[in-house]
Amino acid sequence: MSNLASNLVTTARTHPDTVAIKLDDAELTWQQLHGLAAKAAGALRAAGLQPGDRVSLILPNVPAFPVLFYGTLLAGGIVVPMNPLLKAQEIEYFYTDSGATFSFVWGDFLAEAQAGAEGTSTRVIASGPVGPSEEDLPSGEALATPVERAGDDTAVILYTSGTTGRPKGAELTHDNLDLNAQRSAEDIIGIRTGDVIMGCLPLFHVFGLTCGLNTAVRQGATLTLIPRFDPGKALEVIERDRVTIFEGVPTMYGAMLHHPDVGSTDTSSLRTCVSGGSSLPGETLREFEETFGVQLLEGYGLSETSPVASFNMLDQPTKPGTIGRAIPGCEMKLIGADGQDVGPGEGVGEIAIRGDNIMKGYWNKPEETAAAIPDGWFRTGDIASVDEDGYYTIVDRKKDLIIRGGMNIYPREVEEVLYTHPDVLECAVVGVPHPELGEDVGAAVSLREGASGDVDEIRQYVKDRIAAYKYPRTIWTLDELPKGPTGKILKREISAPA
Repeated sequence: MSNLASNLVTTARTHPDTVAIKLDDAELTWQQLHGLAAKAAGALRAAGLQPGDRVSLILPNVPAFPVLFYGTLLAGGIVVPMNPLLKAQEIEYFYTDSGATFSFVWGDFLAEAQAGAEGTSTRVIASGPVGPSEEDLPSGEALATPVERAGDDTAVILYTSGTTGRPKGAELTHDNLDLNAQRSAEDIIGIRTGDVIMGCLPLFHVFGLTCGLNTAVRQGATLTLIPRFDPGKALEVIERDRVTIFEGVPTMYGAMLHHPDVGSTDTSSLRTCVSGGSSLPGETLREFEETFGVQLLEGYGLSETSPVASFNMLDQPTKPGTIGRAIPGCEMKLIGADGQDVGPGEGVGEIAIRGDNIMKGYWNKPEETAAAIPDGWFRTGDIASVDEDGYYTIVDRKKDLIIRGGMNIYPREVEEVLYTHPDVLECAVVGVPHPELGEDVGAAVSLREGASGDVDEIRQYVKDRIAAYKYPRTIWTLDELPKGPTGKILKREISAPA
């Protein structure tokens, strides 16, 4: 049985009374979660769902998400997780492109979803805390045993952020997701039965889905949910639920580190923290490990790689500032601008990946799939170097590269210096137009509370610590940098003031 949902069946049988999902005072055991998912699967089948049909989820981090995610898989359907903050026009594109038959939507987002569904064949169904009411989706016979699916059948279609062009749906198979969850739990993070995983990453995003939900299901750990990340709430939940595993993006670690409650909250239960989604500033890593007394491991992956591709793993030496080594079942290499492989110490190249974590392809987009995986190696668009031990260091996104008068500048290098300034809370280095040089270096910064906000002083600070052509000539302050659903800073939404 290759259906990813078989993991839920096994865990419900072996750990029936262990808490599976927690949201403040609301709790579901593994037996209860399986029962609700089986009920949802039966209702979907009674409503006409066929194996391979797509089911969209527009839900925050509430128990209904795992119920309907696994309910859809039990029935043999394909899950299409969607960001609840999408607007009607965007939703219409996702519904039309995926051909979703059903869409389960949290009440707060119903109006946009219903507007987006007009003119499509998608049926929008309201969801409560653990799923739809029987008036909205008549019950059928509970489907406790998963519909048989092949390992290379699509389980999930995850839409990429669409930084270039319209979003594309990455088809992740049952084997992709199962093997990546297994390796995340066992080889990388060391998750086991009895662990409590912090569920503050959105479950509609691949990081939270695989490393949070699917690893918890596989190992019989508890996932404690936060619907919307707040550093104070996160600290409170770590203390209250004795969280052992924290998974987050760099901005989450920075926000907790600088929260006023950090010194008065008991976070001693934490055993391992992992970071992904974007590069973790070295200063944040050092300060977090020192303050919290816990190891913070950085890794790397994308929607198209299910997501984990490389990590600083528990049983191997860690190298702060790197994204670690390729995980089991996955190979990585660097490809230079001339198309040749780039070896250790030979400079930088684009990361290419192959292995059992690589997506089946982009949904209904054979040309884009062929361009992304021309020879079995998925081209990531990320520029990195590799050392003799096989540890990769991200230099930057290929498209974020700033070319100033013919000189290549990687924003991350400048950001690392900015993060060491005592007044800088967050920063993003971007290219700004220049009449003679083509581009110049600019930096948007948000400042720590009580900081003076002297941008001239910050500029000089960076200038003193980096090559003259790299320091940001233009620096401006923002109350908060724009962020995506996981808290990742969105550079495409940042531009210099006139």
